[in-house]
Amino acid sequence: MRPRLPLRLVVSPPNKPIKPTGYAGRLISALGVSNGTPTRAWEHNRRHACVPSSPNYMEAAMTDEKSVLVIGLDPTLIDFSHPDYASTGMDATKVLAGLKSSEDELTRLGYSVQMCLTDFGETAEAVVQSQLKQKRFDCILIGAGVRTIPSNFMLFEKLINVVHEHAPQAKLCFNTKPSDTAEAVQRWL
Repeated sequence: MRPRLPLRLVVSPPNKPIKPTGYAGRLISALGVSNGTPTRAWEHNRRHACVPSSPNYMEAAMTDEKSVLVIGLDPTLIDFSHPDYASTGMDATKVLAGLKSSEDELTRLGYSVQMCLTDFGETAEAVVQSQLKQKRFDCILIGAGVRTIPSNFMLFEKLINVVHEHAPQAKLCFNTKPSDTAEAVQRWL
């Protein structure tokens, strides 16, 4: 294997663009730079740039979008008249609206967001595990409905262990209500 040489940035005078050849030329071309001058194609390709594959070339995917999994109880399954939930002042409509608003805000901030609504434990672990096997997440938020309600303590503990086993690289964060989800994610990403 040949030793790799360090890359050097070569700055050319205005109106005298450089024209790299070989691997560097193909890489720069794939990134949307022509004749040493950045083009608009770079903006289009900055999230996913590839160099043609062959035995001598490496394929690379670039992304700056962080992925977030939001885990919470399905609000349509919650009895909001139960003493544990009555004091929250919430109902299924308010929670769903808050979740949608949080998802929209996180998306607007540049995050890739996936919601994962579970039941009270019958299938919750399997549902979360399935989501974690489908995609790698940078951050996982477990909602206040799971975390703060005393009757959900065992569910919270089980979900923490599922996340720990299947997404050990992910940052964990917690909200206090649907409206502060983005703030919780931004503390860690």
